[in-house]
Amino acid sequence: MIEIFSPTACRQLAQMVIAIIFFHSSEFLLALSIHGKSSVSLTSLLISKSYLLAMFFSLVEYGIEITFFPELKELWAISYLGLTMVVIGEIIRKMAIITAGQAFTHIIRIRYEERHQLITHGIYKYIRHPGYCGFLIWSVGTQIMLCNPFSTIAFAAVVWYFFAKRIPYEEFFLRQFFGTEYEEYSRQVVSGVPFVKWRSNHVVN
Repeated sequence: MIEIFSPTACRQLAQMVIAIIFFHSSEFLLALSIHGKSSVSLTSLLISKSYLLAMFFSLVEYGIEITFFPELKELWAISYLGLTMVVIGEIIRKMAIITAGQAFTHIIRIRYEERHQLITHGIYKYIRHPGYCGFLIWSVGTQIMLCNPFSTIAFAAVVWYFFAKRIPYEEFFLRQFFGTEYEEYSRQVVSGVPFVKWRSNHVVN
């Protein structure tokens, strides 16, 4: 029997499909309810070509490993750790969206708007970029859940690098919008992405 149709594969792949569908559909529906139909497009689903390619290669890795190294996928303690990370990451990100409300957007604001407020309560009291933190945990968790060692490392590295570049860029504008208020806030609250610290002297190129 081909291992890709084994009970282990069916369970893990089903968890993966559910995780992906729930993440993106809830992301879209929340954006729709907060910003309204006129301000929401399919880009709010957060599905890009790079994202689809990464998910494709993670499934290729899974298929190869469960065929030739099926015992690797039977490490249920690791798989359940990944599932737990998926749930935690999902909760953190959705808390960020709900708490920030209209201040939460998928595109970095480079111009100040009246409705744009500095959110420092709720989960933002403990993490200043909980949306990014949640996505990092969620994305890496999907690969740990599948017991994909190579994709786990790749996802962690690529997503971390993306946010390591994005956060300083975004915070440059936040300092322009909110001045010393944001300076003080960023000194006291961690970014939520490991090794990405507050830098007061960052300049946008």
